[in-house]
Amino acid sequence: MNKNKLQLPLQTSSLIVGFMVWVIISSLMPYIKEDIPLSSVQLSWVTAVPVILGSIMRIPIGYWTNRFGARWIFLLSLLFLILPVYYLSLANSFFDLIISGLLIGVGGAIFSVGVTSLPKYYSKDRHGFVNGIYGIGNIGTALTSFGAPIIASQFGWELTVKFFLIPLLGFALLNFFLGDKNEAKVTTSLKVQVESVYRNEKVWFLSIFYFITFGSFVAFTVYLPNFLVTQFNLTEVDAGLRTAGFIAICTFIRPLGGWLGDKFNPFKILMLVFAGLTFSGVLLSFSPSITLYTVGTLTVAACSGIGNGTIFKLVPLYFSKQGGIVNGIVSAIGGLGGFFPPLILTTVYSLTGHYAIGFMALSQFALASLIIVIWMFYSDRLSLANEIMKNTGQGVMVTNNEGEIIKVNEAFSKVTGYESDEVIGITPQILSSGIHGAEFYEQMWKELDSNNYWQGEVWNKRKNGQIYSEWLTISAVKDDTGEVTKYVGIFSDLSKGKK
Repeated sequence: MNKNKLQLPLQTSSLIVGFMVWVIISSLMPYIKEDIPLSSVQLSWVTAVPVILGSIMRIPIGYWTNRFGARWIFLLSLLFLILPVYYLSLANSFFDLIISGLLIGVGGAIFSVGVTSLPKYYSKDRHGFVNGIYGIGNIGTALTSFGAPIIASQFGWELTVKFFLIPLLGFALLNFFLGDKNEAKVTTSLKVQVESVYRNEKVWFLSIFYFITFGSFVAFTVYLPNFLVTQFNLTEVDAGLRTAGFIAICTFIRPLGGWLGDKFNPFKILMLVFAGLTFSGVLLSFSPSITLYTVGTLTVAACSGIGNGTIFKLVPLYFSKQGGIVNGIVSAIGGLGGFFPPLILTTVYSLTGHYAIGFMALSQFALASLIIVIWMFYSDRLSLANEIMKNTGQGVMVTNNEGEIIKVNEAFSKVTGYESDEVIGITPQILSSGIHGAEFYEQMWKELDSNNYWQGEVWNKRKNGQIYSEWLTISAVKDDTGEVTKYVGIFSDLSKGKK
């Protein structure tokens, strides 16, 4: 049996079970609060607290996965979850719910396992799609949101909670027998890995993006069941069905986000994602009817799902050697994105009597992320151009449209003898050898003006006075209006081949 081929379905299924447990409290809250009296503030804390450990533990779990392999981390995590799930079934106080909910957060933390382990089995051009498939594990939250209230209506919430012990034990055993014992390991210490990435601004930008996309998913998942009941007077089962629909859309569209990130520029996809979330936040902030609220919520689901899939395409693209720790940091901050919104919404509602400010905050964060994505997109292109210019073996000189030198590379200095600070702000006349007459340069500029391009042999003079031959290519760079803004000259030294 080829265990490598089993890892994607096995790890995805294990994540489904973990996420089923992760949202068990919020899904059953309409029933739990009938037996355990909770204030609105206490209710918000109980539904939000599983996100705390589910977020913070993603960093060490991502590291441990690289260190020990997914087989052991999934096995131990699923076995550990048996304890808080059983304790929850016996809960009869706010304190019991907080303690069990905190520990149940491990169910959300195991997300870091697959995004760290699975890319080891696939080529880079499939990482986005594979992580998107693994992200389908989010459907576990939909299964619980939809199924738990129905089961609880027949058997009570306490027995419903105990039913979750069965898949936990079952998938722990499956990981023991089918998990890959020979998964590639990374033994670099946690401290060294953190030190190698925490100064890189891309880690924190990606974390902000995931804070918005995954945070929106988690926040709406834990808040919708109770919100729909209290705000729109829906039944518990109806609210569960609508929440399950939100989760299903967000989950099943996630592979599409990964695929889009593989096929197109991920930054352009994220621009559309954050534009959609900005629109949704504005729509929801005006306290719409159930119809408009549904439109806004489903738009959040679609944009969050695509964003979740696309972001994890960028992690291995930028951090191939530190994937475990970066996946942990990004997913941890994303998880925390689901902790704060419910508390903020409750506080805003208690102070103002509506949720407009909270939803408007979503639109503002999404708009800020959109601006950052646009900046990263253009700075990435500029960085690539600078790297090419820096490392090319040919001399490169860039002038403005008035002919003043504004940039040269190291190869230019090596060939001509002039350092960049000696030529910036002056014209290429400094290199003139005097061999070519005015007619030569007039013909060059005539052809350049006509074709935006000129190529030929030129005799120039180095800083030390030596005459040398170079093969020069000049290209005109135009803006969107067709006006020339720069000229780029690329040349190779021909003097070594001449006697």
